[in-house]
Amino acid sequence: MFGSLGMPELIFILLIALLVFGPKRLPDVGRTLGKGLREFRKATTELKRTVETEISTIDAEAPRPKPAAVPAPNAEPESPSAEKGTPEEAPLDGEMAAAAPRAAADSPRAD
Repeated sequence: MFGSLGMPELIFILLIALLVFGPKRLPDVGRTLGKGLREFRKATTELKRTVETEISTIDAEAPRPKPAAVPAPNAEPESPSAEKGTPEEAPLDGEMAAAAPRAAADSPRAD
């Protein structure tokens, strides 16, 4: 956008600064500007290091996802009662059929 500054532009900027600040204050202004830039650069470097350290710490602590178990191609799927561990947790087919009419009879009808 602004392009690069050449020698004529730098001389013009220095002359304007000399006129604005005067010959006695110009070295102090330059020193202050240099210290400010140095502190800014130091702060940005420290922030960058802190962010990189935090990211590497998070990556190291994050558990790796385990690969999903793939069933054998000829294996039969397990029944729900085998997954639960006890046969009482999964109703039998006869119990399902017997429970359905009872539930219908117990509920009030909205006519």
